[in-house]
Amino acid sequence: MRFNRFGLVFDYPENWSVDTDDAEGRYAAVTVYSPEGGFWSVSGHAPGGDSASLAEAIVLQMRQEYRDLDSEAAAEKVGGRALSGFDLNFYCLDLTNTAQVRTLETPAAIYLFHSQAEDREWDAVQPVFAAMTASFIGCLAEPKRADRR
Repeated sequence: MRFNRFGLVFDYPENWSVDTDDAEGRYAAVTVYSPEGGFWSVSGHAPGGDSASLAEAIVLQMRQEYRDLDSEAAAEKVGGRALSGFDLNFYCLDLTNTAQVRTLETPAAIYLFHSQAEDREWDAVQPVFAAMTASFIGCLAEPKRADRR
């Protein structure tokens, strides 16, 4: 399936559910949930901000909820673009969980990606999360087609 709203475009699995949030024009966010409960989200924020602070705010928020949160700085390249952020591990309801927070800076926006799943699900859904991120980045590079009416 292809999501295409709020200037956010990416492919996602047909059997996953989508939730959207347009925060009164300040930013747009989309979260895609796996059938087992893991999720991947992307939000677009105004360009020119501090992407590191955006990622750190997510870590701080999670640290307030999960006292034993472990975080490690992370960086990767996807579709030739540099993403930076954090890899996170924590306990929730006595189960171990993994999360990734990444940011991508472009001239048009700063994008924040957040994926998370219980560890029993992580190995199965992490490649899907990576594919959705790669799809999003690939769609950024696609030229806009003229609207022909």
